[in-house]
Amino acid sequence: MIRFENVVKRFGRKEVLSGVSFSVAKGEIVALLGPSGTGKSVLLKHVVRLLEPTSGTVTVAPGAHVGYLFQGGALLAWLTVWENVALPLRETTDLSEEEIARRVDDALAAVELTESADKYPAEISGGMVKRAGLARAVVCQADVVLYDEPTSGLDPVTSSTIHRLIKRLNATRGITSVVVTHDVLGAMSFADRVLMLKDGHVLADAKPADFVKSDVPEVREFIASAKGEDV
Repeated sequence: MIRFENVVKRFGRKEVLSGVSFSVAKGEIVALLGPSGTGKSVLLKHVVRLLEPTSGTVTVAPGAHVGYLFQGGALLAWLTVWENVALPLRETTDLSEEEIARRVDDALAAVELTESADKYPAEISGGMVKRAGLARAVVCQADVVLYDEPTSGLDPVTSSTIHRLIKRLNATRGITSVVVTHDVLGAMSFADRVLMLKDGHVLADAKPADFVKSDVPEVREFIASAKGEDV
């Protein structure tokens, strides 16, 4: 579904991605971990062509529709939740208002936000903002959803809700997901595979059960830090 082949990205003299190679299969959930500033969000932006590689190639399956959940939700304050979710359909399709309403209602139900449809972003919690952003990401019948820190700033209970919704969308809609997160323990609960980036390189690429058993010192240090343990 998604393939990175020896991708290098430089901004001036700074090399952010240094020969990154990996692939994401259709229907897979991949968690992308790593210290801040190591290129995780830059990697996501290559998938949606907000950035182009300095060298190497990024391939997305032909015809695949990609949705993007921004870290802050990126809702428009003057639109209701329902109107925010409807916006991409109104801006990019010729669907009838009846079909738009059906799809928006379906997307809001999928993220358990039906009862907040008529509220404005300022009237809902941070977790609800993220869920509304997720509904907007999938309303165009996305095949792939990219999540940029979907639980940033959320409490553990709300974070668990987001993780559960990621898994549900994967199971019910077959959505392929790439999730940038600092939540190591959360990633273990929803991901099929875990990639860890450091200094622009893929340091680990493994199933969660194997990732937590890694003998790579930097991976062990990262996991221990997330647990609040001494290495």
